[in-house]
This record gives sequence, structure tokens and C-alpha cells, in this order.
Amino acid sequence: MKLIVGLGNIGREYENTRHNIGFMVVDELARRLGVSFGKEDRSAYMAEYRAPEKIIIIKPTTYMNLSGVAVGAYANFYHIDPDDIAVIQDDMDMPVGQLRIRRKGSAGGHNGIKSITEHLGTDAYPRFKIGIGHPARNNKAVVNHVLHAFQGEDKTAIEAAVAEMATALEEWIKSGDIEEVMQAHNKKKAKAEKPAAE
Repeated sequence: MKLIVGLGNIGREYENTRHNIGFMVVDELARRLGVSFGKEDRSAYMAEYRAPEKIIIIKPTTYMNLSGVAVGAYANFYHIDPDDIAVIQDDMDMPVGQLRIRRKGSAGGHNGIKSITEHLGTDAYPRFKIGIGHPARNNKAVVNHVLHAFQGEDKTAIEAAVAEMATALEEWIKSGDIEEVMQAHNKKKAKAEKPAAE
């Protein structure tokens, strides 16, 4: 049994913003699997798929900083091992659209991941990260950045990244081999940087 968690913030004002990458990916995955999210349960919207093992896909409704409340509730209720919990998150330390999949790791300043690690009691659960780029290094700029919608080339790069990450998750569902999925998708590059002016 696997639990797939897309991180984001509920509410129309947050749709398609950088901090909602996780929601965007699980929406695409659910669309491909032919399942839909039902009413709120255990602090999350949940969709269920059988392939043939049960796959639970959730979008926490607690807002980002308390994401662990929902993840912990589902992990405890269904007795899901951390190895079988995939979390899809945004990452400011990677270029827009770059993918990085890891077996485990620190929160790296991501409050949603901090909350999940706290509630699971371990950081040893798979991360499916998509780069969203980084603004100037001050708190106000960071908040504006993560809650801003993608535009232009960034939007194109993110649409491609969301599609590929959904594919990576489909592969993980089928094989259960995180190393194999990492090898297949961690080599991918983000959109090309613009050449410097001469």
C-alpha cells in the first residue's frame, strides 16, 4: 500500500502558484489514473486507486505548514511505512522545472516537509521535488515568490515538469523501486538559462 501526498495550499487564490506544485502533480496523476478527489477526510482531500495494491492520493487541507497533520493521520490509520509515502514538493534551491527525486532527506527550510517529518518521526520517506527558482534572499520576496503564479517560459517549463513527475510517480506505483525512478528522472535538465548579454 502506498500514500502519495501533494503539498500545497487550498483556496482559489493559491491555484497554480509555485507553492502548489504538489497539488498540480497529484491532480495530473489522478486524472491519468481515472480517479477523483472526494470530500475532506482526515484533514485532506483523498482519491483512491487499486493497481492491484491500494494507492491513496491526498491533498492536505491544513495549509502548507501543517501538512504533517494529514500525512500522519493517514500513515497511522492505514499502517503505511515511511518508505511507501511519496511527497511531492516545490524546491526553491533548484531551477524552474528541474526534477529531483530522493529516498529521504532534510527539510531544507520547507515548512511542509518539516511538519511531515515531525509527525512521521523520521525523514526517511521519498521526496519528489520540482524546482521553482529562488528570488532575492529576503523573507518578503520569498513569500511573494512562492505564492505567485507561473508566467511565460516558467509556466511552460512547469507544465512539462508536472507531466514528467506524474510519469515518475506512475513508475514508482508499478515498480516500487525508488532507485530505478531516481535514475530515470534525476538526469533531466530544467529549461535552458538565457545566455548572458555580451
